[in-house]
Amino acid sequence: MVLPDSPRWLIAHGYKDEGAQVIAMLEDRDSTDHPDVIRVLNEIQASLEQESAGGPFRYRELFEGGPIGNFRRICLCIGVNVMQQFTGANMINYLAPVVYQNTMGLSRDLSLILGGCTAITYMVASFIPLWTVDRFGRRPLLMTSAAGLSVCFIVAAALLSTGTRPAAFGATAMVFLFQIFLGIGYLPIPWLYPAEISTTKIRARGSAISSFFNWMCVFAVVEMTPPAIANISWRVFIIFAIFNACWIPLVYAFFPETKGLELEEIDHIFDKGGITGGVWESKGGRTVEKRRDVGIDADINAEGGSDIREDTEKF
Repeated sequence: MVLPDSPRWLIAHGYKDEGAQVIAMLEDRDSTDHPDVIRVLNEIQASLEQESAGGPFRYRELFEGGPIGNFRRICLCIGVNVMQQFTGANMINYLAPVVYQNTMGLSRDLSLILGGCTAITYMVASFIPLWTVDRFGRRPLLMTSAAGLSVCFIVAAALLSTGTRPAAFGATAMVFLFQIFLGIGYLPIPWLYPAEISTTKIRARGSAISSFFNWMCVFAVVEMTPPAIANISWRVFIIFAIFNACWIPLVYAFFPETKGLELEEIDHIFDKGGITGGVWESKGGRTVEKRRDVGIDADINAEGGSDIREDTEKF
């Protein structure tokens, strides 16, 4: 009722003037004739023409390689959601009382109380990304989160191996800290990243496929955890600690940074090619430069100042 339509949707459906007005609002410009508005408008139009050049969407496009790298994008969509579930998050969130009672030897009543407190911590931690995701980026938060989750489970396993009651309370503290590290990265980003890494043409399918794998992994983890706890008790923490440690190099090598990129720039995020799509050799995993930043640099370096319209045409 109060929000305008997406400028891309408006332009794609023939409402160019309305799309330009929305762009002007987003760019905080007074006129649709401003060079910044024209630049974004032209980029959107060029992107839409590229996406529609091959005709209607066909599912075999999801397996395409090349510079656009649709198959690579789908693998990243699936991968980040599989990784989320094999952090051990839902071992805690679904089965916290079982974990407290059967791995730490706490009473049933105390385990239920701690399970409720664990859920509250999870809820509070879910607000952290509001201030961190766009400030620090996706990759740093995923790697920091994975490192923290791994350390929490390693410490918990080490404490529980002693078999003492004080150690059990120390392990409980590690579970609470685990929830905070989960909120930093692996709680929100797997729901954001598939939509960000996909091109517009495959975005809906990428998000749907990644969600399917997420919930299948939820089912697998929740089914496997009770018998695992019954058979190996606290050692189940070691398994998930190893998984979390593995996610750090995987994110570093294969997941490009999407923070601050525009939709049109996402199309070119794998232009460098190679096994890692250019992620490994790119500083901070940023495989594509922001066009606006490059344009500003060109404008500053030009003698006497260049016209912004010329810069827009160049890009």
